[in-house]
Amino acid sequence: MNKIVKTGLLSLLFVCCGVLLTGCWDSLEIEDRALVLGLAIDEAPPETMEKETNVTHEKGKLPNKMIRITAQIAVPGRVPLGPSSATSGEGTQNSIWVVQVVGHSLDDALNNLQQQIADPRYLIHLRVIVISEAIAKQGLDDLNDYLRRNPEVRRRTWLLVSDGEAAKIMDVAPPLERVPTLYLLSMVEKSVKTGKFPLDYLGVFWTAESKWGQDGYLPYISIRGKENILIKGMAYFSEGRLVGTTSPIEIGGFMAAKGMDPGGYSVLVNVPQMGFVMVKTQERHTNMKVEIQNGIPKAYLNIKLEGMISEHFGSASEIDSPDKLDLVEKIFAEDGIKIVNKLIRDTQTKHSDILGIGEIVRARQPAYWNQHVHEKRDWEKIYSGIPVEVRLHMKIRRVGLKN
Repeated sequence: MNKIVKTGLLSLLFVCCGVLLTGCWDSLEIEDRALVLGLAIDEAPPETMEKETNVTHEKGKLPNKMIRITAQIAVPGRVPLGPSSATSGEGTQNSIWVVQVVGHSLDDALNNLQQQIADPRYLIHLRVIVISEAIAKQGLDDLNDYLRRNPEVRRRTWLLVSDGEAAKIMDVAPPLERVPTLYLLSMVEKSVKTGKFPLDYLGVFWTAESKWGQDGYLPYISIRGKENILIKGMAYFSEGRLVGTTSPIEIGGFMAAKGMDPGGYSVLVNVPQMGFVMVKTQERHTNMKVEIQNGIPKAYLNIKLEGMISEHFGSASEIDSPDKLDLVEKIFAEDGIKIVNKLIRDTQTKHSDILGIGEIVRARQPAYWNQHVHEKRDWEKIYSGIPVEVRLHMKIRRVGLKN
């Protein structure tokens, strides 16, 4: 009996070892993958319809519009880890491979891309997607549908809107970084850390767009010169379409209205009898509440900022007393309220609640919400006519060190 038990145990051990020692039978080396780092999406010229290769369909009844995608594919072993040097002899062309294709949809274009490259394409390292302003104005429903369904696309990918042709962004590689996609990624992530832009990954944008009481926004960028990219403002949406953009200083107003830290924006204020003073925001604290008055919501924004004086010029009068400091704080608050009010008026005109006031109404005034809001479009119309009262107080904690 012992022999039978031992034989059975040994047989079971051999079977288990066979399963554990099979190895990576379906492995695929990284050198055999086409890793897409960045994508740029533009409208395709009308003449491309005739030159299209029939990869996913036969000629016949097809959508009239076409898009052009520009893909940055990493060259294995050549993606640099540090900045370029004048004597290295290596540039962007040696690090990445840029391929342009057209298609009727994003997936159709990516299938056409696969037809032109040997290795299977992968989007697991896709970090930046740049779309042109024209594409954003048409709506992002089709684009979002593909990206949501694809398990390779990370929710921490950045989606950016370009004021011009998105493909040109893929060619920008300043001396600090030879791979345009990595430069774009570094630029937006460092802007978040320094308080220049709110954290707005692709997943955050989708979350805002899926809420009935809030609309999404994206970074709005522009090329300056040959090697510079400017965060030009915020591109905000309504009903899934781009409806407006802000100025760079209004990003600071938006972050103040939302109470987003860290503070990073500076405001130049003209103080009577003291000249010009540059005040830098360091901390933001905001309380938002909503009341129902005369049958409509009224929003209150109570913004409290803390900052420092970083520069004073244009007058011989020094800031050397508490009264003068109070005056600087007062003028800053007045200018800050103007910036926030302009942002609110513009977004109300375009029916885009990027501040998320509707979510406060939904959470704290459920009776009103259930009676008047039956789809997202209902709140966007209501938002355009509600009064919003903004109160802003600046407390200057530091005035700088001076001999």
